Amino acid sequence: MNKPRVFVTRIIPEGGLALMRAACDADVWAEELPPLRPVLLEKVRGIDGLLCLLTDQIDGEVMDAAGPGLRVISNHAVGYDNVDVAAATARGIPVGNTPGILTETTADFAFALLMAAARRVAEGADYVRAGKWRTWGPMLLLGHDVHGATLGLVGMGRIGQAMARRAAGFGMKVIYYDPYFDAARGAAQGAEAMHTLDALLAEADFISLHVPLTGETHHLIDAQALGKARPTAVLINTARGPVVDTQALYDALAAGQIAYAALDVTDPEPLPADHKLLALPNCLVVPHIASASWATRTRMAVMAAHNLLAGLRGERLPNCVNPEVYG
Repeated sequence: MNKPRVFVTRIIPEGGLALMRAACDADVWAEELPPLRPVLLEKVRGIDGLLCLLTDQIDGEVMDAAGPGLRVISNHAVGYDNVDVAAATARGIPVGNTPGILTETTADFAFALLMAAARRVAEGADYVRAGKWRTWGPMLLLGHDVHGATLGLVGMGRIGQAMARRAAGFGMKVIYYDPYFDAARGAAQGAEAMHTLDALLAEADFISLHVPLTGETHHLIDAQALGKARPTAVLINTARGPVVDTQALYDALAAGQIAYAALDVTDPEPLPADHKLLALPNCLVVPHIASASWATRTRMAVMAAHNLLAGLRGERLPNCVNPEVYG
């Protein structure tokens, strides 16, 4: 009996690849960059399953190019804004994701960005490499204390709550804005609910974003929002790039409207090397690596593979974002 055909849009850790290769005829895209659109449309023709990444736009055109045999789409990510879930549901295709698996690792990294921005770590390293370090000075690269400061969480999902736990260890006051999160539950975790985003922005020393990218959150942090923040505020984004209006952020940083930004995600992504945001000394940008630990990425790969294989067997996906397809 022939094995089901699947296309994997990038090399993922071997723990996941081995599971797929044992059960499937797996075509794995081996290039560093994702397949271009025409290549993607050609590669999916006649496949039974697709394992994709957040860099792949999987819409109705891709699903139709695959044909009626496409049984499952497994997204190697927690977020799934790159997949047209409504189009998949209309075609009866379950879509899987990898929730929960990267919560602690991403929170670790978000807090690392917070501390690096607060204490100007990247600027300090650049200062030394540029040969500028001549002596100790009482005014050299002064930053902001983390202990005792106020952390404002925009979004109180798994990662937001994990950030709150880390903040507790530094004696930080934690406030959050999330109209979908129960205030009593937040209070039990030592966090105070803010009734509006503006109220959070006005009080927070550090603003950390932990929301999915939706129509509601697109450019949630725009010029108006940044105008509500303190001039000493630090913005951390490990969510999705378009949650922040890039031009508005540049203007706010350049004008000293806020003190610093530390970004794991950007809009556009990747950010071009000549982008004006990268010329600002008070903006730290890293290449979307918040979940990039060996252990976490391996668990993600295994979870994505299990979603894919379940769909190919006609079983319910362990983690399905459109369970209505089973109704």
